[in-house]
Amino acid sequence: CHSSSTTSSSLVFSPPPPPLPYPTVPPYLNNLTMANTTDIETNPPKKARTDQCPPADKSDAAASGPPALNAAIAAATKANPPIPKEVFRKDYKPLVYVISKVSMVFKIHDGKTTVESVLTVVKNDKIQNNGDVAAVSDDTEGLILDGDEQFVKLLSLSLDGCDALVPDADYVLSPGRLVISPLTLQKGLSAKSAMIVRTTVEIVPETNTQLSGLYKSGDIYCSQCEAEGFRRITYYCDRPDVMATFESVRIEADAESYPVLLSNGNLIEEGQREDLDGRKRHFKVWSDPFPKPSYLFALVAGDLGFIKDEFITMSGRKVNLFFYSEHKYVGKMGYAMESLKRAMKWDEDTFGLEYDLDIFNVLAVDSFNMGAMENKSLNVFNTSCVLADPKTTTDATYQRVEGIIGHEYFHNWTGNRVTCRDWFQLTLKEGLTVFRDQQFSGQVNDSVAVQRIKNVLVVRGSQFREDAGPMSHPIRPDSYIAMDNFYTATVYRKGAEIIRMYDTILTSEGFRKGMDLYFKRHDGSAVTCDDFLAAMADANGVDLNQFSRWYSTSGTPTVTYASEYDDKKGVFKLALTQSSRSEDPLFIPVSVGLLDKESGKEVVPTKTLYLKESTQTFEFANLQGQVIPSIIRNFSAPVKLVPASGDVNEADLAFLASHDTDGFNRWDSAQRLYTAVILKILGKEPFQESLDRVVESFGRTLNDETINDDSIRAYTLILPGESTLSESVQVIDPSAIREARKQVKKTIARKFKNEIAVAYDQLTAAMEADGDTFKVDGVSVGRRKLRNVYLGYLCAISETVEEQKEAAELATKHFNDAKGMTDKLAAFNILASMSGEGESAREEAIRKFYDEAEGDSLVLDKWFAVQADADLPDVLERVEKLVNHPDFNLTTPNRCRALILTFSANADPFHDESGKGYKFIGDMLEKLDKVNSKVAARTTASCLIGWKKYNETRASLMKAQLERLKSMPHVSNELFEIVSKGLK
Repeated sequence: CHSSSTTSSSLVFSPPPPPLPYPTVPPYLNNLTMANTTDIETNPPKKARTDQCPPADKSDAAASGPPALNAAIAAATKANPPIPKEVFRKDYKPLVYVISKVSMVFKIHDGKTTVESVLTVVKNDKIQNNGDVAAVSDDTEGLILDGDEQFVKLLSLSLDGCDALVPDADYVLSPGRLVISPLTLQKGLSAKSAMIVRTTVEIVPETNTQLSGLYKSGDIYCSQCEAEGFRRITYYCDRPDVMATFESVRIEADAESYPVLLSNGNLIEEGQREDLDGRKRHFKVWSDPFPKPSYLFALVAGDLGFIKDEFITMSGRKVNLFFYSEHKYVGKMGYAMESLKRAMKWDEDTFGLEYDLDIFNVLAVDSFNMGAMENKSLNVFNTSCVLADPKTTTDATYQRVEGIIGHEYFHNWTGNRVTCRDWFQLTLKEGLTVFRDQQFSGQVNDSVAVQRIKNVLVVRGSQFREDAGPMSHPIRPDSYIAMDNFYTATVYRKGAEIIRMYDTILTSEGFRKGMDLYFKRHDGSAVTCDDFLAAMADANGVDLNQFSRWYSTSGTPTVTYASEYDDKKGVFKLALTQSSRSEDPLFIPVSVGLLDKESGKEVVPTKTLYLKESTQTFEFANLQGQVIPSIIRNFSAPVKLVPASGDVNEADLAFLASHDTDGFNRWDSAQRLYTAVILKILGKEPFQESLDRVVESFGRTLNDETINDDSIRAYTLILPGESTLSESVQVIDPSAIREARKQVKKTIARKFKNEIAVAYDQLTAAMEADGDTFKVDGVSVGRRKLRNVYLGYLCAISETVEEQKEAAELATKHFNDAKGMTDKLAAFNILASMSGEGESAREEAIRKFYDEAEGDSLVLDKWFAVQADADLPDVLERVEKLVNHPDFNLTTPNRCRALILTFSANADPFHDESGKGYKFIGDMLEKLDKVNSKVAARTTASCLIGWKKYNETRASLMKAQLERLKSMPHVSNELFEIVSKGLK
């Protein structure tokens, strides 16, 4: 059981934690001004130490300081924000001067944090070594430091060896930038090979609602610096190709309020003293021996509980593992700890990659824009991606926790040790790491086919939709206005599919050879997608130039197929044709298997065909009879597969849904069969024959005793979702799609009601026989998944008064008897949409779910989301009331996504032709953009910019909201970019 149990992870509920084993101080720290580290204790100090902290002075007090050097720029940009500027990949140039070493001091006081930085500046040796003096940034010889004057108050700037620097002569401040002139730098350089730049800035994390830079979440200070958040902490070369060693990061704070102080690397020093007002303050100094870009910097300060464990690496080193959170969450981190250890072991076994430091810290925090962040040795996670126990967590979330824990850990090599040269190369680390976490999740849970199905559902849902919309872009974009807008399904999910194609083409052994060469060549460097491709090609002795076109091609390619069988020769011919936005053909691996049409047995096992021309015909000889092809097995390429005739062969799909040996394609054939009948209903075509075939296929899957994985059976019995169906029509009519899908579901439910009820009861009995033991193994997860699918079908029968009562009673019993959140939430989702005789059961479930949440933030997120997703005629009015609920606020991304984003995805009420849903979203985004522009932009992208796929009435109303958002005064770059592209 991986819930609140801590059989191998000892729980500790009160900070501060015992000091970690101190490593030997690296040689490069010997010249720093600090206390001798040889006397540092390895046990908690018995009393506050004062010998290692300088005496208190007035600079520590939270009084207002001198006027900021950048005050004029801050005032100007606040009054007149700079016009959004598009950045192009083709314009990339390395900097002439870069930062090689960093020392920082953070003095945290309530309402003000002072940041002192000492930057060692050198000439970029990459330019010198390459002799490419021309390939430099626009400000050719100056030191370019990025800084956001709306967040950072520059108090002092100096250069060792120089007199006081003169504004507009020695340095120039402009919006978002500080440039020290080349002549001034030469004064500081003199006979030395490096210059020392010193800055002091003041920031206010408490008011940073954008959650980018250093901010305060509840009572916890934490940072988020990817992509460009470090410039909201201090002035710095804030770009990924500047990799510096953060030799010393000293954090000072109130000892009682913030007993835990964390940063990257190893802890090398700590101490205590009294402040001017007599309060005890303390400090800790962290040192990271590995060069890193600023986006990987992390800082945490708070009153935190934690669990601890250890991992022994393949070379025998002990790594101390710590998970931190608010005290109330500590009991829910055990599963995440076990997931981390599994990930560490898997990476060693699969890729030979060992963790490289003596400590690995993780923080779970409520307010976080993303799922998690891979900061070197100090990962920061959204609580929704770490916390797990049976009472509050669904099986899907357990699996998500394991996958994201793995993802962020795997970044230690694919993202940290080797990072991307510029943000256009983001998929280099994200696509590769998503592929790695998908492989990990499938293999450690013995559910490769199920994992593949879940992955493809995301690709076909969100990524294909993105490919077809105005935000379509290649996995390596050519330009951006706000980089945060390109943390997209394309960069992540399609990027992972392209990495998977390397694995398919080269085999797993060849892929491992390529990975080994990639790390050998580029460890410690910032590189490009081309560098990764070259390592794969060189390690395997193959030409991948044609494959590289995937990196620059937007949109979803289509592969059409036609086949014929020569009975006399026993030859089956398969003709494949590709079309895409690429001017030249792509290299598409098409995995194919053949099944005998009579027996259903596989006669040709999976073979990967290389489609490298516009049209190719492949032959399979020595066959004994007619065959049915199974094409794009395991979704071997991110393409749409379409019959050349344009007509879906439903008989073949039904055959494959029953006989295919490829688990993914068996599921996919059933999905395509379901889609075919729903599309006929939407098109008002004759559909009864198709519906009969669907019912027959469903029955075979329902009763097929050869299926030994309940998860596979469950996924195969689920109808395609509304968003997936929307991708198959020219003009989306959300109401019609919902009704057509309901019609098919109800027909199936009535046909198999008795059989489904028996199967439901059998699964219920099996679960009861297990007692109260909760498991998240494949068998248990599959059983719950299938039972909840059956519940959905049984409750779909609700036309008559008696049927409504029966459905309400069954769902209520399922809800009340649930032993975990998976079953409880499944029933709650059904109850929340009940009307008629089920209305009282609905309202009681809403009340009870809220009460039983007991204020748990992640459970309350589910409470808001289920109501926003309800299938009720007054759902918008309900959502508007929930906006005013005391537990809702715009400053918490999880809560915004739970209510606002969920409603925008509830297609039928959101797209009501009155336009009320669009106006509601417009109103919310206008407010949200001022609070958190990143969350606002992502919400917009998912719901308003696809207006071209709707009828004229809906389209005009959606466009009106986009125009409104674009014209807002001081609209953020993030929102501006998306609405502008959405209007094109």
